[in-house]
Amino acid sequence: MKSILSKFNDYVNKRYNQNLVKYDDLHLWSISNLSYFWKSIVDFFKIEFDSKPKSVFQNNKDFLNVNWFQGSKISYSKNVFRNTNNSKPAIKFQDESGFYTEISWDSLKSKTLEFQKVLINNNIKKGDRVVAYCSNRPEVIAAFLAVNSLGAIWSSCSPDFGFESVKERFNQLQPKLLLYHEEYKYKGNSYSLKYKADKIKNSIRSIQAKINLNEFSTFKTKVEIYEFHYESVDFNHPIWILFSSGTTGKPKAITHGTGMMILEHCKALGIHQNVSKSDNFFWYSTTGWMMWNYSLSCLLLGTTLCLYDGPSNFPDSGVIWRFAEKSQINHFGHGATYFQNLVNNVPVEVESQGSANLKSIGSTGSPLFAETHLKLNNLFPMSHIISLSGGTDVCTAFIGGNPNKKSKPGEIQCKMLGASIEVWDHNGKKIINKMGELVITKPLISMPLFFWDDPKNKRINESYFSKFSGIWNHGDWATETKSGSFIVHGRSDSTLNRFGVRIGTSEIYSTLENLDYINDSLVIHLDSEIDKLLLFIQTGSKIDKVNIKKVIRDKCSPRHVPDLIFEVPQIPYTISGKKVEVPIKKLLMGYNPNLALSLDSLRNPESIDWFTDFYLNFFNSSA
Repeated sequence: MKSILSKFNDYVNKRYNQNLVKYDDLHLWSISNLSYFWKSIVDFFKIEFDSKPKSVFQNNKDFLNVNWFQGSKISYSKNVFRNTNNSKPAIKFQDESGFYTEISWDSLKSKTLEFQKVLINNNIKKGDRVVAYCSNRPEVIAAFLAVNSLGAIWSSCSPDFGFESVKERFNQLQPKLLLYHEEYKYKGNSYSLKYKADKIKNSIRSIQAKINLNEFSTFKTKVEIYEFHYESVDFNHPIWILFSSGTTGKPKAITHGTGMMILEHCKALGIHQNVSKSDNFFWYSTTGWMMWNYSLSCLLLGTTLCLYDGPSNFPDSGVIWRFAEKSQINHFGHGATYFQNLVNNVPVEVESQGSANLKSIGSTGSPLFAETHLKLNNLFPMSHIISLSGGTDVCTAFIGGNPNKKSKPGEIQCKMLGASIEVWDHNGKKIINKMGELVITKPLISMPLFFWDDPKNKRINESYFSKFSGIWNHGDWATETKSGSFIVHGRSDSTLNRFGVRIGTSEIYSTLENLDYINDSLVIHLDSEIDKLLLFIQTGSKIDKVNIKKVIRDKCSPRHVPDLIFEVPQIPYTISGKKVEVPIKKLLMGYNPNLALSLDSLRNPESIDWFTDFYLNFFNSSA
């Protein structure tokens, strides 16, 4: 059966009288003809506009002032519910207790209408901000669709965010309404958000009311559907506001456009991940990570959205795979760190189930090591292993999957269509087969409209356009290969500068992944007058420091060899699953801990205690 990518290629050839055979040819056409390309996405996916655009793309030679689909109006929720089809569920859901349910399209629509009435009663109008402090449950999907149907703007945080972290984010938006789960469960225990929700409401004066989402958790099986109002908005009207991790400094309030997200997600999910209407799509996430927003867009394709609420290893490591089998998941996504643990501790459910239904395995959050990729291939030989790299900044990926091509371990397959991606050296020159800065040389439709509460675009310019004038610099240290694939070595600001040569930390992590006595690791280069490369190891057994250095020297290079190796109880991670490299470096260079990082942004804030003590004891004794 032809992939959606192949069908799209055929469509472009016929519609625009082209003869594009190779993917590289299609990609070059997509970035050389941005108007035709994005119009072709609209037509191919039959995206519905309420009013047609006067033009598709007007480039003002300024990434922040591009006009996309000027004059058009559109509705995200309307484009979702045009797929209503009660022969298959809209949502399949399970929580950590084992509760499982399937929700029909009519039932989802009915619950969305119920929320819409509540919002109208609370005087929510187009442009108002509605924020949610909530778990990953079906009623949240309905609440979002209701907020969107009125032209209001959504933002959410998951229960693992602390009060100060939530307040710091939501206060920037001056929201009118707070949604929250008064009660939620985590690892078998019940917790209440009522006290925190009360504090949030009392501390953010713009919030006029708060609503307990637990009271809307029941979905009716038999429903009467009444037509409800879809507020049509401008193509570039804000749809949601996502936040950067905020490990250092104030979290960026990244504001995305409605039409931009519809087109980008149809392209990314449909063409690059080969997600079809008949599929069941799952990506493990919380409501505080961009993958939640990305995943729910599978509803735009008429695909069944699979949701799981709870840790992916509780009560055991097989729980999420039992859910995968029950819900017949076709596309399974998770963070790279999860897959690294999975291949080293394979649940019996994976061994017995294999890849019965799985068409693709998706990975993001950090580079997927080649060794992990190879082991995933062995576990799921019939599944396409796809790595994505992009981020909250664009709520999608720049580089990702090509379903017509076998993926190569350690590499990301291709530049995604419509994304003009290159790797540059420090002089702004394009390089191939060399490490450099990942940049975008032409406007990408899913770039943020702006940062909320960022007058004159000061922070957004500092974030993306301060290194190369007029060019988006994403901050990833990467290599573009001669074949057009990519290797992401880590964040540019956390790369190691050893003897004048910049080295990505992922090479060291990948090498250590092969040592079975190492559970996790963190590399920090103190490149001040100290000039020391430090390696922190989390292990459950005795380590051989001499052997670790030898392995790194042999597999990487002498420049990669750490000067000092230390054992730690935990490696710190952000809530979205990324290693905390830059903040730890700042902490070890003497920054005030309160300024170096925000504990509320961490998945395991207790891990920082060791590094704080380490700095005080080790460096003071060294001095």
